[in-house]
Amino acid sequence: MSERPTALITGASRGIGAAVARALAPTHDLLLGGRGTEALQALAAELPGARPWQAELTDPAALAQATAEIASLDVLVHNAGMAEVGPLEKTSAQVWRDTLELNVVAVAELTRLLLPALRAARGHVVLINSGAGLNANAGWGAYAASKFALRAFGEVLRAEEPELRVTSVHPGRVDTDMQRAIRKTEGGQYEPERYLTPESVADSVLHAVTAPRGAHVHQVVIRPS
Repeated sequence: MSERPTALITGASRGIGAAVARALAPTHDLLLGGRGTEALQALAAELPGARPWQAELTDPAALAQATAEIASLDVLVHNAGMAEVGPLEKTSAQVWRDTLELNVVAVAELTRLLLPALRAARGHVVLINSGAGLNANAGWGAYAASKFALRAFGEVLRAEEPELRVTSVHPGRVDTDMQRAIRKTEGGQYEPERYLTPESVADSVLHAVTAPRGAHVHQVVIRPS
């Protein structure tokens, strides 16, 4: 059995999640969460000590089953999420429900189920948040609300679980498939050279996770230079 620490990463099949997996792979065994079976299997084959971990994040019963055999967990990276932008008058109740369910409720429930495993390892919870979790702009109502709530969740978790480290990461726009969809909805040009790379966000996660035990990185704010 490996003596390396273990990290579970949600939304690991692409974008920031896959970049975080590659950043942690040299030092951690990985549980790769996500929906894209082929992409997860390909990434797991690329990274020694990695294996797919598939569960529907918005299904509490599925989550309970998928987490039942995890006795100890060193790092939990909450990266999975959704963004549907638009003015409040066109944001339906279903968009609000779907956004909060995945971006907040699923995070809270997965963390709750894994608290015994995280406590056993004096683990680290990393929340991939957003600039929208610090400042809310027009057209971003449901998404910003979910990210403000995610930031609050992290602050409460940190206060209630002093043996754990909890880090909120707030990147600006990142060159990902999600960003392409957002820019299409906004009607703007897609300019990847003006955005962060997934690897730059992953480097920040790695820095927080590998900081000496006496250093607790509460919040990381990243913007393109």
